[in-house]
Amino acid sequence: MTHHPGLMRTTPLLRETASSLICRIASRYGMEAKVLRACWKWRNYPPGHEGGGARADAEVLLNPAGRQLLVGMCGVEETVLARALPSWAREDAKLRAEDGDPAGLWIAGAVAGPVAFGCRLCTARRTGAAVRVVRYAPRWERVCVRHGRWLLDADANQPLEHLDLRGLPEVVAAQRRWASVGRRAVRAGAEPERVFALARAVVARWWEQAYGWERETIWPRRLHLVACGDAGGGLERWRVVGRDAVFFPEVVAVAEALLDPAMAELVWVDSGAGRPRALPADGMFCRRLGERLGRGWLGPLAATDHGGPLLAWMGSIIRLRRGAGGPPGYDNDPWWLRQEHQAATMAGQLRVLGKEKKAPGSGTMWRAAVPADQRRLITSIIESAEEQLLQLRGMQTGPTSDVARRLLRGLGHSAGLIENAWKRTALAAVNGGVPLEEVARWVDMPVEVLQRMLTADRRENGG
Repeated sequence: MTHHPGLMRTTPLLRETASSLICRIASRYGMEAKVLRACWKWRNYPPGHEGGGARADAEVLLNPAGRQLLVGMCGVEETVLARALPSWAREDAKLRAEDGDPAGLWIAGAVAGPVAFGCRLCTARRTGAAVRVVRYAPRWERVCVRHGRWLLDADANQPLEHLDLRGLPEVVAAQRRWASVGRRAVRAGAEPERVFALARAVVARWWEQAYGWERETIWPRRLHLVACGDAGGGLERWRVVGRDAVFFPEVVAVAEALLDPAMAELVWVDSGAGRPRALPADGMFCRRLGERLGRGWLGPLAATDHGGPLLAWMGSIIRLRRGAGGPPGYDNDPWWLRQEHQAATMAGQLRVLGKEKKAPGSGTMWRAAVPADQRRLITSIIESAEEQLLQLRGMQTGPTSDVARRLLRGLGHSAGLIENAWKRTALAAVNGGVPLEEVARWVDMPVEVLQRMLTADRRENGG
C-alpha cells in the first residue's frame, strides 16, 4: 500500500487513543482496521475480553518509525499528533529493537487515566464521519453538554457508548459546577483528582447501601431515565452501567462539602474539639451533609457507616486539628484513599455479575425478597453489636479481674447479638430463595445443623 501524505487528511481529536485514530484512518480508506494495522510490525496481540471480543480501550505504543508512518497516514504535522495523543511520546523497551521498521506494542489502556467513548455526534460535526472514538477522559468530564449524553467507560465488555441525559439537567449542571469545585481544591492545596476520587468513593459506598434506603427516591428516578424509561428488566446491570451518571451530582456535592472549611469545623465540634469523644450518630457534620444532598434523613446513616471513606476523612481532619497525626503520611492526609475504599469499576462489576451462579434466589434483590421489618431488625441488631464493641475500647483500665469481667461480659453480649443477626440473615436468605446448601457453605456449617437451627428459630419467632 502506498501512502500519500495529505491525500486523506485525518486530524486526531484531543486526548484520543492512538488505536482509535488508526481505526478512524482505516475507515477513511474504506478498509478494516486490522488490514491497515498490518503496516506495522507488532510485538504482541491486541488485548481482548474474557470469553472473546476486542477491548475498545486497547492502546498502542509506536516506535519512531511507526510514528512517522502514522504521520504520513494522517497527513498532518507531527506536532499536531504529539499534542493530541497522550501515548505519542511513550516508549517501551520492547520496541527499541525495532527502530528500523515501523513497529507497535499493544497495551490495555490506562496510559493517561480512564478511557471513555467519545460522542459520535460531536465526532461527525468535527470530522464529517459519525464513527467510534475512544479518548482519555476523567469522570468529571463525561457529559457531552451539546448533545446531552453521558460517555461511558470504554474498558467494559458491554455495547453501549453513552447514556441519554436529556431528562436529567442536574447531571449536566453538576459537570458545570465541578469546574469551580476543582478550582477550590487547587486553592486549598489539594489535587482535584484526589478530591473527586474520595467523593466518588463515598457516594459509591452509599450507592451499594441504597437498596435498604426506603426514603431514597432520587436515584431510582434517574436510573430509570438513563435506562430508556425502565430499568426493571435488567436492574442489576443498569445499576452498574448507569451508576456513575446517576450519582454524579452527589459526587460533586460531596466534594464541595469536603472542601468547605465550615464543614471541617463541624467535624471538629462533633469530635468534642479540645475534649475528645466518639463521633455521635446525630453529629452536625453528617446531618448538614445530608441536607446539602437534599436528603435530611441521610445524616445518621452516614455517621454510623464505620470503616468507610467518609469516616476515614473525618478522622484525618480531627487528627490534623489535634496535631496528633505524626509525620506526613496517609493517616493525616484527608485526601488519601485506601485501596479497599476505591470505587469498583464498571468493567469489574460487570465481570462479577456475569460470573454469578444462576441459582434460585441469586438474581433476587435483598430489598424485594426480605420484608422491611426484618431488614430493619437485622440492621438494628448489627448496630447494637457495633455500639457494644465500641464501648469495650474504654474498659481496659483497672484491676485485672474487673477488666476481664467487663470485657468478657461485653464480648459475650456482643457475640449473642452477632449470632442473632447472622441467624436472621441466613433465614431471610433461605426464605428469599437462596438454596440452603449455599447458605450453609457461607456460614461454614453442615446443612443438617443449619436446617435444625433455622427451624428452631422460626418456631421461637412465630414463623
